[in-house]
Amino acid sequence: MINRRSVQFLALAGSAGLLLGALAFQYIGGMAPCPLCIWQRWPHVVALAGVGAFFLPGLIWPLIGAMGASGSGVLGVYHTGVERGWWDGPSSCAAGGDISGMSAEELLAQIMGAPVVRCDEVPWEMFGLSMASWNAVFSFGIAGLWLVSLKLRR
Repeated sequence: MINRRSVQFLALAGSAGLLLGALAFQYIGGMAPCPLCIWQRWPHVVALAGVGAFFLPGLIWPLIGAMGASGSGVLGVYHTGVERGWWDGPSSCAAGGDISGMSAEELLAQIMGAPVVRCDEVPWEMFGLSMASWNAVFSFGIAGLWLVSLKLRR
């Protein structure tokens, strides 16, 4: 039988799994994250605060879990758009722009300030979806689990 605690446990395990997966790609697989990749991790840390639902009464804990997971999903969609060229990413993610009229010192400063890993390049994909896209899919699924847990009675 599906109960509230089981669904909440799945949601927590989902966020923890996505975080551990990202860290494994980084530290075991040697795939350095771009700034947007890092940003997508923090909402899952917030989602893990949903563990409070196991110890404290109230609707706030599942809502925090849902908001954290959906926040990472939104960032994943944004990152996917940057990767696919649908819109520009933040300036911290890519070098570029008009370099005409720049002095050698300004050009060197721009080159030295460019990120090591660019947000607008897809370093890994599976079935046509990048890591950012998969994060969005799973994050919205995790948010859905948190919301379902609100409907289930103890």
